[in-house]
Amino acid sequence: CIYPTYDYTHCLCDSIENITHSLCTKEFQARRSSYYWLCNSLDVYCPVQWEYGRLNIYYTVVSKRKILKLVENQCVRDWDDPRLFTLTALRRRGFPPEAINNFCAKVGVTMAQVSIDPTMLESCVRDMLNNTARRAMAVLDPLKVVITNFPSDKAISCSVPNIPHEASSGSHEVVFDRIVYIDRSDFRQEPEKGYRRLTQGQSVGLKHSGYVIMLDKIIKDDKGEVTEIQVRCSPVDQAEKPKAFIQWISQPLSCEIRLYNRLFMHKNPQDPEQVPGGFLTDVNPNSLEILSNALVDQSVAGSKQLERFQFERVGYFCVDFDSTPGKLVFNRTVTLKEDSGKN
Repeated sequence: CIYPTYDYTHCLCDSIENITHSLCTKEFQARRSSYYWLCNSLDVYCPVQWEYGRLNIYYTVVSKRKILKLVENQCVRDWDDPRLFTLTALRRRGFPPEAINNFCAKVGVTMAQVSIDPTMLESCVRDMLNNTARRAMAVLDPLKVVITNFPSDKAISCSVPNIPHEASSGSHEVVFDRIVYIDRSDFRQEPEKGYRRLTQGQSVGLKHSGYVIMLDKIIKDDKGEVTEIQVRCSPVDQAEKPKAFIQWISQPLSCEIRLYNRLFMHKNPQDPEQVPGGFLTDVNPNSLEILSNALVDQSVAGSKQLERFQFERVGYFCVDFDSTPGKLVFNRTVTLKEDSGKN
């Protein structure tokens, strides 16, 4: 009687499916002899079994059993949760297949067990998206700005290049109106040393609009929180050159943005010396941040699932499956090379 064990089914399934090379991790090296023996004994086509070292990635786990525990303990939503490194998770997060292939080519195949920092994979993704992701503008933490001397009775149309260094990619139009929204981090009530954006006595440029704005008035609520600022605008060629240009939005679309960080707090969550309580105790409570009131420009309306964008000065994002006709949901794929929160 032959039982359908792994040793029995593995080689025969490969043979039936005409697999040329069966790639396994090193723990299956001891099973190679039985793999060949059964195929030869049954006189069927015998593929080649190759073993290689497992590729581990810091700050995550790749074992199916451990991922299952993460799902069962509701540490992640499912196998395609963008914080994981399964192929379905990377796809949902917006990683292009070409970037993953480039990463694998850079790492290579070795018999040694290797651990890689995830920043290497993210760099491959960033390089690919820089040349393929269409630009758009988004504001994660909106602050209302009223331009008191807006130069037109109606909204102005501004042209934005889809991919600035690829002229053939074309451009799209965004609306510039009397009311715009900027990110709250791009404004300070009082000047700070080294701060380069909008504050008292310091102007800032609005990207693609051709205008610079200067602070006039700050409006606060009963709790002392800034709810609105009023500014004056000047054409960029008639104003003192600003130290920085920021993204902005007029007539925006409301959206949800999900910011993903490392799933685990320690580099090696499976190391008992670093994490004596086990990997489940090392899950980062801040690995997912949901921004429900973010704003994005009208150019992304009607975007398809998994469509990728670069939100200028913010990062690369992908349309999630949870999007609805009434509200888009974006997953942050990777950040930009430069810190968007810099002064």
